[in-house]
Amino acid sequence: MPIRTPIRRQAVSSLAVALALLASAAPVLAQSSAAGLPYDARRGVFTFSSGLEGSLPAVVQVTTLGQSRGPSSDSTDPKPYASGSGVILDAAEGLLITNNHVVEGGRKFTVDLTDGRLFDAVLVGADKATDIAVLRIVPDGRPLNLKQVQTVDSDTLRTGDLAFAVGYPLGLDQTLTMGVISGLNRSGLGDAVEDYIQTDAAVNSGNSGGPLLDSRGRLIGINTSILSGGLGGGNDGIAFAVPTRIMLYVADQLKKNGEVKRGETGAIFGSLNAERARELHLGIVRGAVVADVAPGSPAEHAGLRHNDVITRIQGRPVANAGSVNATIGIAAPGSDLSVSYLRGGRDATTSLSVENPVDQPVVVGAQSVLAYGATLRNQDGGAQVVAVTAGSPAAQAELTAGDLITAIGGAAVADAQAAATALQGATGSVEATVLRNGETLNLNLTLSL
Repeated sequence: MPIRTPIRRQAVSSLAVALALLASAAPVLAQSSAAGLPYDARRGVFTFSSGLEGSLPAVVQVTTLGQSRGPSSDSTDPKPYASGSGVILDAAEGLLITNNHVVEGGRKFTVDLTDGRLFDAVLVGADKATDIAVLRIVPDGRPLNLKQVQTVDSDTLRTGDLAFAVGYPLGLDQTLTMGVISGLNRSGLGDAVEDYIQTDAAVNSGNSGGPLLDSRGRLIGINTSILSGGLGGGNDGIAFAVPTRIMLYVADQLKKNGEVKRGETGAIFGSLNAERARELHLGIVRGAVVADVAPGSPAEHAGLRHNDVITRIQGRPVANAGSVNATIGIAAPGSDLSVSYLRGGRDATTSLSVENPVDQPVVVGAQSVLAYGATLRNQDGGAQVVAVTAGSPAAQAELTAGDLITAIGGAAVADAQAAATALQGATGSVEATVLRNGETLNLNLTLSL
């Protein structure tokens, strides 16, 4: 108690001084509109409302309807089973962005506008790898009169910038929360293409698919997930948004093709960490390690090898494997990417081509095997799963990193090569026997991509 009292008094005193300074500065601020300071002279308050109010009508509530599991007589009618948020990107065409996990499995979609109007919407396309989906509002004879949000390049963001999350959390009406950009280039959350914006703006259930705005009301990202330490999954001040750099590319692909057509390089990347850095005798812990290179692939032609450490791609610093996968994930097939890497402690550069994916679900490399989204390596007693691509057949079969595949289709496999051979000869679906934490599991792997 003797310590708390002086601190509290000091805080109150500091606040009083700050308020006094702001009050004395108010006349000057009121006359300095050119400075763009968020001060409302008429009300005598600091506010960001002037920049944000124009964007709020573009933020909508999305309701997904699907097959009801109830025993009622109208059980064939679609019933609401998921809801989230969205933001209108193109008012003329009625296009809006939301999350794939908000609309996944839906048969019908409705969109609630801030003015109380309700419209049906159709799914234009969705992309699991980035958790982005595009809906189109269906006109019903009424004028749409939609508002759209202005976008800004997420590459211009800096840690410490103000950020505002808008959406419909926890069953409430449209809600605005404020925070800062806590970090950039975040990955490692389990999605295939990751380069997230991290913010401490409060994001809760129902905010999914809603916009993350800057202090001028411009779109910088789409809120997609939170990291919570509690059992309830509530807001702990760690939320992630897909940046506009990725979102705009994906949205354009979905609008044009109904899907995202990605190229590939034939390289498998892992994140550099302290343990791996010590093994490679490196003095850095940020980068992406080349785990394997497929024979005849663009990565092999570029001269990349096992244990090369990618430090920059397209001029962007590489924090981890997610940084590389994100850049490749939004590169059009046929494009070339500049890559800087370390080999044996020496810097080198190369040009890495992104080519159209080959319909080859099983690729055997020098050090590992890529099979239906699972990266396998040799391990005593079977094939070790070291990574699983989100949304892949391997992920849908619930394979996880660390699993040891001991048999496929009832036949024992001694290593990754044997697993590849067994999968190449299988069709339809096959049972994979895995050892996980000392327990034997039988998982059904559907052989399709």
